[in-house]
Amino acid sequence: MAKIGVFVGLITLDCIYQTRSALQPNEKQVAEAVLLAAGGPATNAAIAFSALGGQAKLVGGLGQHPLATVIRDDLAQHGVELVDLMPTVTAPPPFSSILVNVATGDRAVISRNAVDRPQPQTGPAEAILADADCLLIDGHQMKISEQFAQGAQQQQIPVVVDGGSWKAGFEQVLPFATAVIASANFAPPGYGTEAAAIAYLRSLHIPHVAVTRGERPILYATEATSGKLAVPTIQPVDTLGAGDIFHGAFCAQYAECADFLPALSEAAAVAAIACQSFGTRQWITHLDERSPPP
Repeated sequence: MAKIGVFVGLITLDCIYQTRSALQPNEKQVAEAVLLAAGGPATNAAIAFSALGGQAKLVGGLGQHPLATVIRDDLAQHGVELVDLMPTVTAPPPFSSILVNVATGDRAVISRNAVDRPQPQTGPAEAILADADCLLIDGHQMKISEQFAQGAQQQQIPVVVDGGSWKAGFEQVLPFATAVIASANFAPPGYGTEAAAIAYLRSLHIPHVAVTRGERPILYATEATSGKLAVPTIQPVDTLGAGDIFHGAFCAQYAECADFLPALSEAAAVAAIACQSFGTRQWITHLDERSPPP
């Protein structure tokens, strides 16, 4: 039976352009390729979870603006169930414009995220979590994130936190975490280094902590051990969404076996595949090419 993952957080509409080089002031370019897709950390993680055979539920606020139809269609196409906590909102969804450099794979993103939109304050967490095997929080909807994280802990459902960057309100959510997968940019106030961030997270008695660092080895710490985990060596085409896809792949493996290091290795292998194709969807057709865990 497929594992069920619940993903709480940001839902955006991403317009992704592949460019020959970084744009200079007043320069115009014709894009090499373009993609319009649902985006946001929890959204991309949910799609990855579904692509890996799980049953994904995405929880957030979307509404009924015409642009929301593009997002709904994309989610449905990739087997993700949407739980819209703000179905009557008429404001447009958050919109991101993204440039991906074809030569390096680097991406530049500009977005307002959800700062101009009302935030969902509560949701039917108990019902949504009833059959869940894993919960992921991306930090963009703190009120409902805290509610869902607390509910998941009470039901002994693993709580995975995407620590892409520090966000106000994380201090209320992190104590419920089973695993935190942070990026090198994750810096709690007063903890400016990767080692300090890990020490801070471990001080909260979070059982499993990791910091991803792009092409460099993953740093990890558990109750029993700590160390570095190598990642596949690749030539990136597009790094957009790599962290989100990593989190979704981690959840798929973690929900299956609750074994931290194998889940990290599997996530690294999937993220490496994702970085070798343009956009946040093409990688799914290449899943069978992923390397064995390092």
